[in-house]
Amino acid sequence: MNKFIVCTSINKPTEAIKKFDSMPDWKLVVVGDKKTPKNYKLKNGIYLSPQRQEKIDKKLSNLIGWNCIQRRNFGILYASKNNADVVAVVDDDNIPYKNWGKNLLINKKVKNNFYQTKSLAFDPISATNHNKLWHRGYPIQILNQRAKKTKKRKFIKADIQADFWNGDPDIDAICRMEHHPICNFKDKYFPFSSNKVSPFNSQNTFLTKKVLPHYFLFPHIGRMDDIWASFYVFFKGFKVVYNKASVFQKRNQHDLTTDMLKEYIGYENNLSLIKDLNKNSNKIFNYIPKKSKLAFLQYQSHFK
Repeated sequence: MNKFIVCTSINKPTEAIKKFDSMPDWKLVVVGDKKTPKNYKLKNGIYLSPQRQEKIDKKLSNLIGWNCIQRRNFGILYASKNNADVVAVVDDDNIPYKNWGKNLLINKKVKNNFYQTKSLAFDPISATNHNKLWHRGYPIQILNQRAKKTKKRKFIKADIQADFWNGDPDIDAICRMEHHPICNFKDKYFPFSSNKVSPFNSQNTFLTKKVLPHYFLFPHIGRMDDIWASFYVFFKGFKVVYNKASVFQKRNQHDLTTDMLKEYIGYENNLSLIKDLNKNSNKIFNYIPKKSKLAFLQYQSHFK
Protein backbone atom coordinates (compact mmCIF):
# COMPACT_ATOMS: atom_id res chain seq x y z
CA MET A 1 0.00 0.00 0.00
CA ASN A 2 1.30 3.45 -0.98
CA LYS A 3 0.84 5.72 2.06
CA PHE A 4 1.53 9.45 2.31
CA ILE A 5 1.50 11.97 5.16
CA VAL A 6 0.68 15.55 4.17
CA CYS A 7 1.35 18.60 6.33
CA THR A 8 1.86 22.33 5.99
CA SER A 9 4.43 24.18 8.08
CA ILE A 10 5.95 27.62 8.48
CA ASN A 11 8.37 26.37 11.16
CA LYS A 12 11.67 24.56 11.00
CA PRO A 13 11.11 20.78 11.30
CA THR A 14 9.24 20.22 14.57
CA GLU A 15 9.35 17.23 16.90
CA ALA A 16 6.21 15.92 15.22
CA ILE A 17 7.59 16.39 11.70
CA LYS A 18 10.81 14.57 12.60
CA LYS A 19 8.80 11.61 13.92
CA PHE A 20 6.58 11.47 10.85
CA ASP A 21 9.66 11.76 8.64
CA SER A 22 11.23 8.71 10.28
CA MET A 23 8.29 6.35 9.64
CA PRO A 24 9.48 3.65 7.22
CA ASP A 25 6.07 2.74 5.76
CA TRP A 26 4.98 6.32 5.05
CA LYS A 27 6.15 9.08 2.71
CA LEU A 28 6.03 12.53 4.30
CA VAL A 29 5.17 15.57 2.17
CA VAL A 30 5.60 18.97 3.84
CA VAL A 31 4.01 21.85 1.95
CA GLY A 32 5.83 25.13 2.39
CA ASP A 33 4.59 28.70 2.39
CA LYS A 34 6.15 32.13 2.00
CA LYS A 35 6.98 32.13 5.75
CA THR A 36 8.61 28.69 5.76
CA PRO A 37 12.39 28.82 6.35
CA LYS A 38 14.22 28.99 3.02
CA ASN A 39 16.61 26.21 4.04
CA TYR A 40 13.84 23.78 5.08
CA LYS A 41 15.07 20.18 4.76
CA LEU A 42 13.82 16.70 5.59
CA LYS A 43 15.93 13.58 6.00
CA ASN A 44 13.58 11.30 4.11
CA GLY A 45 10.46 13.17 3.08
CA ILE A 46 9.57 15.55 0.28
CA TYR A 47 9.47 19.31 0.75
CA LEU A 48 7.19 21.15 -1.66
CA SER A 49 8.60 24.65 -1.84
CA PRO A 50 6.41 27.50 -3.08
CA GLN A 51 8.20 27.22 -6.44
CA ARG A 52 7.47 23.49 -6.74
CA GLN A 53 3.82 24.11 -5.91
CA GLU A 54 3.51 26.68 -8.66
CA LYS A 55 5.00 24.19 -11.12
CA ILE A 56 2.21 21.77 -10.19
CA ASP A 57 -0.51 24.37 -10.84
CA LYS A 58 0.13 28.13 -10.92
CA LYS A 59 -3.55 28.93 -11.40
CA LEU A 60 -4.57 26.93 -8.34
CA SER A 61 -1.77 28.56 -6.38
CA ASN A 62 -3.08 32.02 -7.23
CA LEU A 63 -6.65 31.06 -6.35
CA ILE A 64 -5.68 29.66 -2.95
CA GLY A 65 -3.28 32.46 -2.04
CA TRP A 66 -0.34 32.43 0.36
CA ASN A 67 0.16 32.31 4.12
CA CYS A 68 -2.72 29.92 4.66
CA ILE A 69 -3.12 26.29 5.69
CA GLN A 70 -5.04 25.54 2.49
CA ARG A 71 -1.67 25.20 0.72
CA ARG A 72 -2.03 21.66 2.07
CA ASN A 73 -4.17 20.88 -0.98
CA PHE A 74 -0.94 20.79 -3.01
CA GLY A 75 0.36 18.00 -0.80
CA ILE A 76 -2.79 15.98 -1.41
CA LEU A 77 -2.42 16.59 -5.15
CA TYR A 78 1.22 15.52 -5.04
CA ALA A 79 0.33 12.33 -3.18
CA SER A 80 -2.47 11.55 -5.62
CA LYS A 81 -0.20 12.07 -8.63
CA ASN A 82 2.24 9.62 -7.02
CA ASN A 83 -0.38 6.89 -6.73
CA ALA A 84 -1.29 7.28 -3.06
CA ASP A 85 -3.67 4.65 -1.69
CA VAL A 86 -4.00 6.48 1.63
CA VAL A 87 -3.27 10.09 2.55
CA ALA A 88 -2.96 11.17 6.18
CA VAL A 89 -3.43 14.90 6.79
CA VAL A 90 -1.70 16.09 9.97
CA ASP A 91 -0.53 19.22 11.78
CA ASP A 92 3.09 19.95 12.60
CA ASP A 93 2.35 20.27 16.33
CA ASN A 94 0.73 16.82 16.61
CA ILE A 95 3.31 14.41 18.03
CA PRO A 96 2.45 10.86 16.94
CA TYR A 97 2.22 7.98 19.38
CA LYS A 98 3.80 4.62 18.57
CA ASN A 99 0.41 3.30 17.41
CA TRP A 100 -0.04 6.10 14.85
CA GLY A 101 -0.94 4.85 11.38
CA LYS A 102 -1.04 1.19 12.40
CA ASN A 103 -4.01 -1.16 12.01
CA LEU A 104 -5.97 1.34 9.92
CA LEU A 105 -9.76 0.94 10.01
CA ILE A 106 -10.44 2.14 6.46
CA ASN A 107 -11.34 -0.03 3.45
CA LYS A 108 -12.43 -2.96 5.60
CA LYS A 109 -15.42 -3.94 7.71
CA VAL A 110 -14.96 -2.86 11.32
CA LYS A 111 -17.30 -3.35 14.25
CA ASN A 112 -17.84 -0.08 16.08
CA ASN A 113 -20.19 1.88 18.31
CA PHE A 114 -22.81 3.29 15.97
CA TYR A 115 -24.64 6.37 17.24
CA GLN A 116 -28.07 7.29 15.95
CA THR A 117 -29.59 10.69 16.48
CA LYS A 118 -32.65 12.52 15.24
CA SER A 119 -30.70 15.76 15.39
CA LEU A 120 -29.33 17.25 12.18
CA ALA A 121 -25.73 16.49 13.17
CA PHE A 122 -23.63 14.34 15.47
CA ASP A 123 -20.87 15.73 17.66
CA PRO A 124 -18.06 13.14 17.89
CA ILE A 125 -16.67 14.52 21.14
CA SER A 126 -20.05 13.92 22.80
CA ALA A 127 -19.35 10.16 22.58
CA THR A 128 -16.17 10.39 24.68
CA ASN A 129 -15.14 10.99 28.30
CA HIS A 130 -14.71 14.70 27.45
CA ASN A 131 -18.36 15.10 26.50
CA LYS A 132 -18.63 18.65 27.85
CA LEU A 133 -16.45 19.79 24.96
CA TRP A 134 -17.62 20.06 21.37
CA HIS A 135 -15.94 19.73 18.00
CA ARG A 136 -15.07 22.76 15.91
CA GLY A 137 -17.78 23.07 13.27
CA TYR A 138 -20.63 21.49 15.22
CA PRO A 139 -23.62 23.85 14.80
CA ILE A 140 -23.85 25.87 18.00
CA GLN A 141 -27.61 26.32 17.54
CA ILE A 142 -28.12 22.64 18.40
CA LEU A 143 -25.52 22.23 21.16
CA ASN A 144 -28.34 21.31 23.54
CA GLN A 145 -29.14 18.27 21.36
CA ARG A 146 -25.70 16.66 21.55
CA ALA A 147 -26.70 14.13 24.21
CA LYS A 148 -29.81 12.96 22.35
CA LYS A 149 -28.47 9.79 20.77
CA THR A 150 -28.66 6.01 21.02
CA LYS A 151 -25.84 3.50 20.62
CA LYS A 152 -25.59 0.03 19.13
CA ARG A 153 -22.83 -2.23 17.79
CA LYS A 154 -22.59 -2.25 14.02
CA PHE A 155 -20.16 -3.03 11.21
CA ILE A 156 -18.97 -0.15 9.03
CA LYS A 157 -16.69 0.02 6.00
CA ALA A 158 -15.22 3.50 6.25
CA ASP A 159 -13.55 5.64 3.60
CA ILE A 160 -12.17 8.10 6.16
CA GLN A 161 -10.61 7.52 9.57
CA ALA A 162 -10.54 10.54 11.88
CA ASP A 163 -8.19 9.84 14.78
CA PHE A 164 -8.56 11.85 17.98
CA TRP A 165 -5.88 13.95 19.67
CA ASN A 166 -4.79 14.28 23.28
CA GLY A 167 -3.35 17.43 24.81
CA ASP A 168 -4.69 20.77 23.57
CA PRO A 169 -6.63 19.85 20.42
CA ASP A 170 -8.06 22.15 17.78
CA ILE A 171 -11.66 22.15 19.00
CA ASP A 172 -14.19 25.00 18.91
CA ALA A 173 -12.56 28.31 19.92
CA ILE A 174 -15.28 29.37 22.37
CA CYS A 175 -15.17 25.90 23.91
CA ARG A 176 -11.40 26.18 24.34
CA MET A 177 -11.73 29.60 25.97
CA GLU A 178 -14.40 28.37 28.36
CA HIS A 179 -12.86 25.02 29.36
CA HIS A 180 -9.13 25.41 28.63
CA PRO A 181 -8.93 21.63 28.26
CA ILE A 182 -6.00 19.28 28.43
CA CYS A 183 -7.52 16.15 26.95
CA ASN A 184 -6.83 12.49 27.57
CA PHE A 185 -9.39 10.58 25.53
CA LYS A 186 -9.96 7.05 26.83
CA ASP A 187 -9.52 4.28 24.27
CA LYS A 188 -12.60 2.34 25.39
CA TYR A 189 -14.98 4.77 23.63
CA PHE A 190 -13.53 4.05 20.17
CA PRO A 191 -14.04 3.36 17.32
CA PHE A 192 -17.43 4.88 16.55
CA SER A 193 -19.51 6.37 13.75
CA SER A 194 -22.94 7.89 13.27
CA ASN A 195 -25.98 8.00 11.01
CA LYS A 196 -25.68 11.79 10.71
CA VAL A 197 -23.11 14.21 9.40
CA SER A 198 -20.36 15.05 11.87
CA PRO A 199 -17.37 17.39 11.67
CA PHE A 200 -13.83 16.09 11.38
CA ASN A 201 -10.73 18.20 10.95
CA SER A 202 -7.49 17.94 8.96
CA GLN A 203 -5.39 17.54 12.09
CA ASN A 204 -5.04 13.75 12.20
CA THR A 205 -7.20 12.17 9.51
CA PHE A 206 -6.68 9.30 7.03
CA LEU A 207 -8.27 9.49 3.57
CA THR A 208 -8.66 6.67 1.08
CA LYS A 209 -7.78 7.17 -2.58
CA LYS A 210 -11.37 7.52 -3.77
CA VAL A 211 -12.03 10.40 -1.36
CA LEU A 212 -9.17 12.56 -2.67
CA PRO A 213 -10.94 14.12 -5.71
CA HIS A 214 -13.69 15.38 -3.42
CA TYR A 215 -11.73 16.36 -0.31
CA PHE A 216 -10.61 19.96 -0.63
CA LEU A 217 -9.66 22.46 2.06
CA PHE A 218 -11.70 25.45 0.92
CA PRO A 219 -9.76 28.74 0.99
CA HIS A 220 -11.20 32.12 1.99
CA ILE A 221 -13.71 30.79 4.57
CA GLY A 222 -11.67 31.17 7.74
CA ARG A 223 -11.42 28.15 10.03
CA MET A 224 -14.20 26.25 8.32
CA ASP A 225 -11.88 25.07 5.51
CA ASP A 226 -11.59 21.48 6.71
CA ILE A 227 -14.99 21.41 8.42
CA TRP A 228 -16.93 22.22 5.26
CA ALA A 229 -14.73 19.71 3.44
CA SER A 230 -15.86 17.09 5.98
CA PHE A 231 -19.52 17.98 5.51
CA TYR A 232 -19.16 17.90 1.73
CA VAL A 233 -17.59 14.44 1.52
CA PHE A 234 -20.18 13.00 3.92
CA PHE A 235 -22.99 14.16 1.66
CA LYS A 236 -21.09 12.78 -1.35
CA GLY A 237 -21.63 9.39 0.28
CA PHE A 238 -18.31 8.72 2.01
CA LYS A 239 -18.29 7.15 5.47
CA VAL A 240 -16.16 8.25 8.42
CA VAL A 241 -15.10 6.31 11.49
CA TYR A 242 -13.62 8.04 14.55
CA ASN A 243 -10.70 6.28 16.20
CA LYS A 244 -8.76 6.60 19.46
CA ALA A 245 -6.20 9.35 20.00
CA SER A 246 -2.95 8.68 18.16
CA VAL A 247 -1.22 12.04 18.65
CA PHE A 248 -0.48 14.49 21.45
CA GLN A 249 -0.93 18.10 20.44
CA LYS A 250 1.59 20.59 21.78
CA ARG A 251 -0.39 23.51 20.48
CA ASN A 252 1.37 26.13 18.40
CA GLN A 253 0.74 29.63 19.71
CA HIS A 254 -2.81 30.73 18.88
CA ASP A 255 -4.93 33.78 19.63
CA LEU A 256 -8.26 32.22 20.55
CA THR A 257 -10.17 35.45 19.91
CA THR A 258 -8.78 35.52 16.37
CA ASP A 259 -9.69 31.84 16.00
CA MET A 260 -13.22 32.60 17.18
CA LEU A 261 -13.61 35.37 14.62
CA LYS A 262 -12.41 33.00 11.88
CA GLU A 263 -14.97 30.44 13.04
CA TYR A 264 -17.86 32.92 12.98
CA ILE A 265 -18.71 32.02 9.38
CA GLY A 266 -19.44 28.56 10.74
CA TYR A 267 -21.47 29.79 13.71
CA GLU A 268 -23.61 31.67 11.23
CA ASN A 269 -23.87 29.09 8.42
CA ASN A 270 -23.16 25.52 9.56
CA LEU A 271 -26.73 24.59 10.40
CA SER A 272 -28.23 25.91 7.16
CA LEU A 273 -25.32 24.46 5.17
CA ILE A 274 -26.01 20.98 6.56
CA LYS A 275 -29.70 21.32 5.71
CA ASP A 276 -28.86 22.34 2.14
CA LEU A 277 -26.14 19.73 1.57
CA ASN A 278 -28.60 17.09 2.71
CA LYS A 279 -30.70 18.05 -0.33
CA ASN A 280 -27.84 18.52 -2.81
CA SER A 281 -24.08 18.42 -2.17
CA ASN A 282 -23.52 21.03 -4.90
CA LYS A 283 -25.21 23.60 -2.68
CA ILE A 284 -21.76 24.03 -1.11
CA PHE A 285 -21.21 26.56 -3.89
CA ASN A 286 -23.94 28.78 -2.41
CA TYR A 287 -21.81 29.26 0.71
CA ILE A 288 -18.26 29.73 -0.54
CA PRO A 289 -16.88 32.78 -2.39
CA LYS A 290 -16.31 32.62 -6.13
CA LYS A 291 -12.53 32.38 -5.74
CA SER A 292 -12.95 29.35 -3.48
CA LYS A 293 -15.30 27.68 -5.96
CA LEU A 294 -12.85 28.26 -8.82
CA ALA A 295 -10.03 26.84 -6.71
CA PHE A 296 -12.05 23.68 -6.00
CA LEU A 297 -12.91 23.20 -9.66
CA GLN A 298 -9.26 23.73 -10.63
CA TYR A 299 -8.19 21.16 -8.02
CA GLN A 300 -10.74 18.65 -9.31
CA SER A 301 -9.49 19.09 -12.88
CA HIS A 302 -6.38 17.11 -11.87
CA PHE A 303 -8.50 14.00 -11.30
CA LYS A 304 -10.23 13.93 -14.69
